[in-house]
Amino acid sequence: MAFDLNSMSLKELKDLQGQVSKAIATFEDRKKKQALAELEEKARQMGFSLAELTGTSAPRKRAPASAKYANPANAGDTWSGRGRKPRWFADALKAGKRPEDMAV
Repeated sequence: MAFDLNSMSLKELKDLQGQVSKAIATFEDRKKKQALAELEEKARQMGFSLAELTGTSAPRKRAPASAKYANPANAGDTWSGRGRKPRWFADALKAGKRPEDMAV
């Protein structure tokens, strides 16, 4: 595949440059995935996992937090108890409600 770069416009050259950059990036990703798959297969053949051999562990996947509290004025407005308290929760506490009163 030969290109006559001298006959191409600036826009065509920039488009080609973008395509080349994308092709390089995807090529590297494909090669990394292929290498990782080969290493995992070799480790499995020897009775290990790749994580055991490298001393790394797979990243933990955290499940989404379930709702623990619901807004007394709007039951669809919930909070898991993690992170910043919603305004409705703080206002209810100031009004004398207890967290148990708003538990789901």
